[in-house]
Amino acid sequence: MSATQEIGPIFGKGEGPAQAMLRSPTVIIASIGLWGMDLYFYRRFKLDYVSILNLDLVKEREAQGIKQQQQTTTPSQNRITASKCILLSVFLQFLLHLSEYIYQNIYGGSAMGATFFFYSLFALAITFPLTTTRWIRIATMLVLQRCWALVTPRCSCISMPVNGPRPIPFIDVFYADAMCSLSKVFFDWGLLLHMAVHYPNPVPKALDSILVPSAFAAIPYMIRARQCLIMYTVGRLRKDPKRYQHVLNAIKYCTSLFPICFSAYQQTLPEDAAASLENALIALLIINASYSLTWDIVMDWGMFQDPAAVARYAFSIESPSASSPSRAPKQCSHVCMRPKLRFGCVASAGIIVADTILRFAWLLRFVESSFFPSKDHFILATELLEAFRRSIWNLLRVEWENIKHMRSKQEELGVEGDSIADEEDEMAPFFQSPPTSELASRANKLEQD
Repeated sequence: MSATQEIGPIFGKGEGPAQAMLRSPTVIIASIGLWGMDLYFYRRFKLDYVSILNLDLVKEREAQGIKQQQQTTTPSQNRITASKCILLSVFLQFLLHLSEYIYQNIYGGSAMGATFFFYSLFALAITFPLTTTRWIRIATMLVLQRCWALVTPRCSCISMPVNGPRPIPFIDVFYADAMCSLSKVFFDWGLLLHMAVHYPNPVPKALDSILVPSAFAAIPYMIRARQCLIMYTVGRLRKDPKRYQHVLNAIKYCTSLFPICFSAYQQTLPEDAAASLENALIALLIINASYSLTWDIVMDWGMFQDPAAVARYAFSIESPSASSPSRAPKQCSHVCMRPKLRFGCVASAGIIVADTILRFAWLLRFVESSFFPSKDHFILATELLEAFRRSIWNLLRVEWENIKHMRSKQEELGVEGDSIADEEDEMAPFFQSPPTSELASRANKLEQD
């Protein structure tokens, strides 16, 4: 969220608005390829991301008495794999440049028309009933289903259900977070709509000209903030002592929204007036980046949750002999980050460092003229960096969600500590959370011993 909080030139004619039109498909295409990268690492480290993402939905349907369909093996041609996503990304990038060249250089059309031309070609390609593209149609339907789930209210603002609102499933949270990283894409879509309304005239440089694009950019943050408030209501009805965390999370998404709208407002002002607001924009960016980074590490990844333990370990207050003799001394990475690091200490630490750097990628604005030929290239670069940041964020987020589900099963079985988890070889990757029956058998074995 922090790397895409500024916008480039969007008014008048020329290269600026043209680049703004072509940014959104470029970032979406890159996101498809990066999701393929995530799928590769999930498979490489044997994380059943499908089960992890859908577990809350399965539990919700079971609670409603909805019978689950028996799972069948998906044909290979219908599976969404890493190689397919990466190859699709490469093909779409080629199609984008080809359609832009044909529409603008051969037919003499505009950038707006070239963008619509690309989207039309892609829609035509996936709707054509080919067996090889069936998996793309399946993926598109999954995306549309999740979009519909995000805009479908799970509670009413007028009347509250008897049992309160339904909790937000993890897959909807995960999907809404991904949309937040694409908020600038939503801004460009709003701008595309606004330019279509004014076509063939350029968009006037006025305050009302940024209302529609800013409203589009606010959609992911508003959806995610609403999810947080719903979960706060769920926690209040269940008397959850940690329900305040959902309010803090909602505030985080609000801090992400302000810089985008503020940067868009700057574009409507004269150069001197816009420069006078730079310090305010930088302050908003610092607040958002710091807040979001802290939340990433502590809440989304479950790391650094016990600063006192880190201090004790650093000053050797808690010696290894104080622990159980049957257990090996805890490693520094386990104390400073968390006991379970499925991707390993080095990779997990690398993701933390990379996320920290990319959260502050907006600092490139101070050396923009040295590295980028134009403002639009800088904006595109920060959007691509944010897409990459989200892809590495996904790895630790899904891992942490799986760990939480395992802990929840242990608590349901009344097993104290990490007795079950400690039986797992730390370096042996797991494919999915052990089923309840397997956890129960392990618990009985521990009680007999």
